[in-house]
Amino acid sequence: MKTFREFIIAEATDRSKNTHLLHIEDLVLYGGVKGAREAINSLRSVSKMLRGHTDKKFGVTVKWDGAPAVFAGTDPSDGKFFVAKKGLFNKNPKLYKSVEEVKADTSGDLAKKLTIAFNELSKLGIRNIIQGDIMYTRPDLKTVDIDGEKHYTFHPNTILYAVPVNSDLGKRIAKSKIGVVWHTEYRGSSIEKLKASFSPDLSYLKTPSTVWYTDADFRDETGQALFTKSESDNVQKLLSDAGKIFQKISGTTLREIESNPAFAQDLETFHNSLVRRGEKIDHPEKRVDALISWAREKHTKNIDAKKSERGKASAKEKMDAYMSFFSPKNKKNLALVYELQNKIVDAKLAIIQQLEKTKSLKTFLKKKDGFEVTGQEGFVAVDHVNGAVKLVDRLKFSYANFSPDIIKGWDH
Repeated sequence: MKTFREFIIAEATDRSKNTHLLHIEDLVLYGGVKGAREAINSLRSVSKMLRGHTDKKFGVTVKWDGAPAVFAGTDPSDGKFFVAKKGLFNKNPKLYKSVEEVKADTSGDLAKKLTIAFNELSKLGIRNIIQGDIMYTRPDLKTVDIDGEKHYTFHPNTILYAVPVNSDLGKRIAKSKIGVVWHTEYRGSSIEKLKASFSPDLSYLKTPSTVWYTDADFRDETGQALFTKSESDNVQKLLSDAGKIFQKISGTTLREIESNPAFAQDLETFHNSLVRRGEKIDHPEKRVDALISWAREKHTKNIDAKKSERGKASAKEKMDAYMSFFSPKNKKNLALVYELQNKIVDAKLAIIQQLEKTKSLKTFLKKKDGFEVTGQEGFVAVDHVNGAVKLVDRLKFSYANFSPDIIKGWDH
């Protein structure tokens, strides 16, 4: 069983998992005591940054809603340039060192995008391997009138991005064939031994007119995102309240969560079922009643699925042991876990609101009757010692991901 620190570092830096970061409030679930402390301390660090203090061990990056993911760089085994999708981290790595290899393994829109990526990203002079998200290729760009002004738009996933045609950025995009946001760098003596790091240095890359690219680092060059004293005091109070709730939770409950990932997964799965319906855990004790019923029903179905009496008896024994955690006796502590998460979310949302003030592109959700203004997908708090976690308005953005009312980039 991995320790909390090993788990978080693996989630943040393991080459095959770095794209699946935890929501900061879920550190409480997957890390127990240490996870709760890590979540509160990470938000304190972001808050400190927004008061104008810098810390080289800590940073924030922006989550861009691009697709597909792309890897590009030099294969350390032979020094040849390649592009790849997530198959780079298969047991037998899949990477493309020619357009012919791209076309032999992919088809449709993906093949077209990777072909453009191979031809254009090879011009950048990438030294190691960098990972990013493709925001657009030229066929994806549309010209749309928004509030009486022409904009170039691209819609790779859930968020639609818009850039004024006559802006400097708009003119750069008009000349380009592909747009990419880079967020991770990999180094290693072979593909199998690659190690990930966030916030790659792109300063050495060439700048051909056919490629628009940027990094994901958060920048506040105008100081617009800095907290006022009252805003800072509000976040500090929320985090102080979170600390007080944390002290009330039984250490036994938190240790059980930390030692048994299945408990954490069920807590998160139940929470996600609410998010998809656009519901908040606003009454933790009532939600825990529903959680306990949901957990029991889930494991009862598992018993019913067994064909033999011996199998049913074994499944029943496992369920009884499992349900001792999801029990009325533990209801108070489970409710406090959700209360703690709620308080962390409140602090997170206050921070996101500040970070949003510096976004450089207009962002929208597309509906059948027009556009709805929205924020960035979110941000990533990067602790270069402990790893990274997502700061996302889960109720708004995650709900939009699943809502049939929001038109996605792949919808026609």
